[in-house]
Amino acid sequence: MLKTHHREKLLNAIIFFASNTTKCGKTKLFKLLFLLDFDHFRATGRSVTGLDYYAWTMGPVPVELNGQLDEPSGDLFQAVSIVTEQVVDHQRLKVVPKREFDARFFSKRELHLLEDIAGRYRDSTADEMIEVTHAENGAWEKVWREGEGRNGLIDYNLALDDVDDRQRIEKAAEEYREIVRRLGTA
Repeated sequence: MLKTHHREKLLNAIIFFASNTTKCGKTKLFKLLFLLDFDHFRATGRSVTGLDYYAWTMGPVPVELNGQLDEPSGDLFQAVSIVTEQVVDHQRLKVVPKREFDARFFSKRELHLLEDIAGRYRDSTADEMIEVTHAENGAWEKVWREGEGRNGLIDYNLALDDVDDRQRIEKAAEEYREIVRRLGTA
């Protein structure tokens, strides 16, 4: 697999969250990545990881990554392992880093956001984060609409509804998409 800059960022964001939070199973990881990408998009017009998220019952899910985590291979297998741990009355999949986080792939803004999100949700469970990712009038909720939008793509522009300078962010996002289109990869 050709490693793009987004792919390196994704792998390292996974390593960062797995290293800097507790109870980091797949569901919590997906919520952390969603917050990272949508918060960064809200500020800059660009996601950090390049993932697409879909509205599933339990919240936003990066479907492509979900499938990859079911049976990690290649670069993902080299970066993390998925282990099963017993938690009271159920089992949880836990993301365990196999290598060190590499900050070189991130801007200062992105690093600050990674640290902020990990700090805020360090000891939270995925269930405790539901209020955040399922926020009323939030991006997931706008697509989900009580199940009508099940499996619908969550457009990053939905993160901008409450942003004062929406036009500036949308323009920056469009300029970035044009650059990526011209280069063929990010």
